[in-house]
Amino acid sequence: MRYCRACVSPDSRPNLDLGPDGVCNACVAAREKRTIDWPSRRQAFQEVIRNAKARARTYDCLIPVSGGKDSTWQVVTCLEAGLRPLAVTWKSPARNSIGARNLANLVRLGGDHLDFQINLRGEKTVMLEALRRHGSTAIPMHLAIFTLPLALACRFEIPLVVWGENSAFEYGGSEDERRGFRMDAAWIRKFGVTQGTTAADWVSDRLTREELTPYFGPTDEELAAKGVLAVFLGYYFPWDPAESLRVALAHGFQPRAEGPKTGYYDYADIDDDFISIHHYLKWYKFGIDRLFDNLSVEIRNGRMTRDEAVRIIRKRGDQTPHQDIDAFCRFAEITREQFFETIEQFRNPKIWVRENGRWTIPGFLIPDWSWA
Repeated sequence: MRYCRACVSPDSRPNLDLGPDGVCNACVAAREKRTIDWPSRRQAFQEVIRNAKARARTYDCLIPVSGGKDSTWQVVTCLEAGLRPLAVTWKSPARNSIGARNLANLVRLGGDHLDFQINLRGEKTVMLEALRRHGSTAIPMHLAIFTLPLALACRFEIPLVVWGENSAFEYGGSEDERRGFRMDAAWIRKFGVTQGTTAADWVSDRLTREELTPYFGPTDEELAAKGVLAVFLGYYFPWDPAESLRVALAHGFQPRAEGPKTGYYDYADIDDDFISIHHYLKWYKFGIDRLFDNLSVEIRNGRMTRDEAVRIIRKRGDQTPHQDIDAFCRFAEITREQFFETIEQFRNPKIWVRENGRWTIPGFLIPDWSWA
């Protein structure tokens, strides 16, 4: 593995490329964002607002939300812009108490809200099958959070879906159109973190197409006919977790009192007890965990040096979310042994080597890492 000279991300991470100077494309993109004419972007957002209001028949926009600090910031931004939103939540089967509190706080800010829960048998079946096929527990979540808002926007004739950060742009991707773009099937396959699958790929003798209805989004033709467009607020406003946290805290959002659930932040990935497993599986596939991602963001925003990030990784050590793994095993009705046997199949042989009965990563960022 080779690591970026500026942050702590390795070249094993998807979508990350190291340039000739050893600096990754995400760090280059972060530097380029400092040269953007953000006042002009804010003015462009006013055009988005005018366009949505002119085409609205029910709500001006639909906002996919979880209740976290980012979705709180999204709702506040849209309300302050004078939009009349419908907020929509895919209800995780692992929603916890702090997630419920923050979602209730978000709903109190204003606007209508739909809390959509998929039948647990179907969700459990897809989640377990996704773990077995792709080493991921989050595929049904990502299918739902991308397709469900689009389906409801078509159903209620809402012209605009407002997302927060566009992770595709973090690595220097192309720009969206200012007034919105079609979040079509090709976009979701590429950027939706579904391993390229669609709902049709999960129809089986155990789950019918009808049972998987919430995972089927509108067709590209339906999106075009209804004129549903999508935008990312991160195109119009500088995207920084510290800034969205500041806004969210000012509007009642509560971080995790016990410290970070996974990674570096005590305010991210806190509303769902299964999301930590999604991040943990990166360890097997890419040799990183959520901590690497968070610290790289802090470095790019100038709040931390690379040496400080390395010290934090060394100090934190193993990040296995044992309690959440136990909770998932109870939900999926499998044993811990079955869970670890399953994910072992996805250990990346390009970076992992077995030595003296232990798996290690040659050239790991922390030379004196304690390999469990």
